[in-house]
Amino acid sequence: MKTEPPRDHEDDSSSPRSLREALDRVREWARRTATTPAVRSSRKELRSLGLALGTPADSTRPLLSGARNAWVRHLPHGLTFAAVAALLPVTTTVLVQDYGMNGALAGAFATAQTAPLLLAVSRPVQAWWVIFTADIVAAVAMLGTPGLDGRSWPWTPMNIVGYQLLMICLGLRAGRRTLLAVWLATGGAGLFFEVLSQEHSDGTQLLTFTLSGALLLLSATLRERGDAQRRLVEQETISEAERSQRTLLEERNRIARELHDVVAHHMSLITVQADSARYRIPHLDEEAAREFSSIAESARESLTEMRRILSVLRSEDAEGERTPQPGLRQLSQLVAATVRAGVPVTMSRTEVEIAAMLADLPASLDLSLYRIVQEALANVVRHAPEARTTISVSVERDSVTVVIVNGPGRARRVPLETTGTGHGLVGMRERVRLVGGTLDTGPLPGGGFRVAARLPRREKEPDPA
Repeated sequence: MKTEPPRDHEDDSSSPRSLREALDRVREWARRTATTPAVRSSRKELRSLGLALGTPADSTRPLLSGARNAWVRHLPHGLTFAAVAALLPVTTTVLVQDYGMNGALAGAFATAQTAPLLLAVSRPVQAWWVIFTADIVAAVAMLGTPGLDGRSWPWTPMNIVGYQLLMICLGLRAGRRTLLAVWLATGGAGLFFEVLSQEHSDGTQLLTFTLSGALLLLSATLRERGDAQRRLVEQETISEAERSQRTLLEERNRIARELHDVVAHHMSLITVQADSARYRIPHLDEEAAREFSSIAESARESLTEMRRILSVLRSEDAEGERTPQPGLRQLSQLVAATVRAGVPVTMSRTEVEIAAMLADLPASLDLSLYRIVQEALANVVRHAPEARTTISVSVERDSVTVVIVNGPGRARRVPLETTGTGHGLVGMRERVRLVGGTLDTGPLPGGGFRVAARLPRREKEPDPA
């Protein structure tokens, strides 16, 4: 039976050559592992966390600086000052008497561990760097003190209290990535001291790590909730402003369309009269005929230009607005429709009296008054059902006044409208302003509402916007 020859000594795995090959294989494996996507991603994340620790918070305004009450704005400064005033002498005394540390060194450590809390109100990241570095150096220095046996290490109770106050300031100001980096750095420091001296470690590093994570999470959640509420309020304010502006523009466009219909009627009459002058007026000389033709041509050009501008303002479904525009002479029809809706309405004057009073009122002012009464009655139907309403029309030498007063309405079980568009009062004010009048609106002491519009009998230049 053949036996295998003994292996050469160089084939022994314990030989220097075999060890070199094993080391080469390990280095090759480490080189290949370092180029894998997972490792590259981990390195990238670690670099980003390091950058987060070196990046200060976006704002340096003190905490609660936006509060309305002065005592709330000064509360963070007062709390941190009280914490420093309590922790600084206690830390110094404990390090000297319990741990046996030199007095000057203990005072320096205590100052570096507590005083930066005053800075944490506005610059918490910078304060964390100072306090975290001081805590680590102090923990290393305590290893050489004679009174370390049986004492808390690496963090003293004062360190833990001050550090948690710092975590609250950080959570209320810094971003998520920065908070994660601070928490991991806190855990890494605790792990380092656990490996450095398990004999003196009493678990305070685990307590600090756990409390820090909880306080960072809680304070960051409160901060993000407050930020979300502020953004919501800002967005609602912007939306309300945009809604009011849109309502104003829509009402202006509507008024522009109605004024076009009024002006176009008169311009058309001018065109017809000017064109037919040569046929209606006998013995009209040639120069006067040319003058009338020029007037008709100018009127037609004005109408064409007006219609071109109106085509931009008029919506696709605005065909119904091309009909003749109403006025206060049709007020009885409006009142009848409102009465059918369940609102008892009375007028201080009859329709015949109103027509006689407003015989020489310009069509645009007559339309504006009608629209104001129409909107006021619509508001009564929506917001004060079955309320007794009175419409008063009075004419003076230079103005026309319309007053709509309604009493308290019956409460609805289900509101007719839960939200308003804002067109009502905005449209009234815009119409009155455009013709140089005044508008007075407001609730009555005994319930109900009053709308009073006073318009000049002749159109005036509107007030500047």
